Amino acid sequence: MSDVVNAAVAALKEKMSGSLSGTAKFVIEGEGALIVDGAEVRAGDEAADVTLTADRETFEAILAGDLNPTAAFMQGKLSVDGDMGVAMQLGSVLG
Repeated sequence: MSDVVNAAVAALKEKMSGSLSGTAKFVIEGEGALIVDGAEVRAGDEAADVTLTADRETFEAILAGDLNPTAAFMQGKLSVDGDMGVAMQLGSVLG
């Protein structure tokens, strides 16, 4: 996995304020993927209930709190494939 994915795993672990009921995969274009499963965050590319895809810049802005995930989705910077309920829950779990 890339340094970007490893840094994203560490950042997400710090931001998680609860447990997700389902699995979510973040795909960072050109870098790799990570999985949020319950309260666990790890590098991985297995199947998930929802897959969120963004470029590195967008993903980092979301993690930093500079870009709202819903706004990123509406602007076409973040694509969501799968269970929108899990995606919305992820937004609230991240705080």
